[in-house]
Amino acid sequence: MSTESPSKPTKLCPTCGTRVSEDADRCLVCGSDLTASDKPERQAKALQGSRMPEITLSLPIVLGLLALFLSIGAGLVFFALQETGRVVDPTATPTVTVTVTSTTTPTPETPIPTDTPMPTPTPLSYLVKANETCLGIAASFEVSVNSIVLLNNLSADCTVFEGQELLIPQPTGTPTPLPTSTLSAAEATDEACEKADYTVQEGDTLSTISQAYGVPMAAIREYNGLTSETVFQGLTLTIPLCEQFPTPGPSPTPTPPPPYAAPNLLLPADGESFSIGGDAVTLQWASVGTLAENEAYAVTLTGLPVADDQLVDYVTDTKYIVPGSFLARTPDAKAYRWAVSTVRQVGTDDDGDPIWESAGATSEARVFIWTGGGAAPTSATTPTP
Repeated sequence: MSTESPSKPTKLCPTCGTRVSEDADRCLVCGSDLTASDKPERQAKALQGSRMPEITLSLPIVLGLLALFLSIGAGLVFFALQETGRVVDPTATPTVTVTVTSTTTPTPETPIPTDTPMPTPTPLSYLVKANETCLGIAASFEVSVNSIVLLNNLSADCTVFEGQELLIPQPTGTPTPLPTSTLSAAEATDEACEKADYTVQEGDTLSTISQAYGVPMAAIREYNGLTSETVFQGLTLTIPLCEQFPTPGPSPTPTPPPPYAAPNLLLPADGESFSIGGDAVTLQWASVGTLAENEAYAVTLTGLPVADDQLVDYVTDTKYIVPGSFLARTPDAKAYRWAVSTVRQVGTDDDGDPIWESAGATSEARVFIWTGGGAAPTSATTPTP
């Protein structure tokens, strides 16, 4: 086998490697200038070329873009099928969800309601136990005391005894009233009343419960439909707190009477002298009015010129006899000044003596002279005013 040489000399394009004729000035493929092929430096530079920019993408981004493209493609296919009206059977794939095909759930048959006959309420028979009352039995069966009384022909106070057989009526349900737009005056008052529930404990009475809540027993009986004041352990009572007794206010402070006027002194006259042989020294004054039980006159005697001897005494009469023992303290003649005022007892001290306070003005002072010297007179004659 012989190798045929080309009939015409050729050369290679230094840029793209295409074989062209030897006298060609420009490459027919890439358009490179072949006249400068004799310059090795420029040829090497031309062969190097420019590099394209590199874009690096992470695997999650690539997968996300791929999923996006697939979704867009699937959407385009879906809309195209909708436009053409073609029905394409879905291709079963492992990732197809069960929502592609719907499962028909059989509808259960609706049961036909049957009429249940209402039982005829018949009375119950009950034997009364020890210490049971009609009220307690009615509360335990949730019936009224009056229904037991009527059914058993009992007395109005519903007196029962141990071992007695009673007929207990069946409780009847109270129909729920239809709602109304407005409440009556009685309903509005009851709705506004604050209430509390209390379960009767052992030893409780209606009186003790009334005192504990400050609510009258009559109000508790009325709110709970009680026919007597008897309650039993375990009974739940409704306590109307709105019926509580009013809170007592502060006790009024008694207003003290107005102060009395100054007593008007009568006897003895101002400057009068008394001797040991004469009558006893009796002081008299006019009444200022009717004194209360805790009021009195305070008589004050003071020795002159130096108030070393002083006596204060309290009487309810309008006269006072000066004690001889007080006058006998000074054997020589001496002057005494005396005055009267009204006082009021306000208490007692630790020794049990009364504590007095002023209840009026003090009279003008008068002076009498005692010219004794020895024992003072013991008898006394009340002078006439």
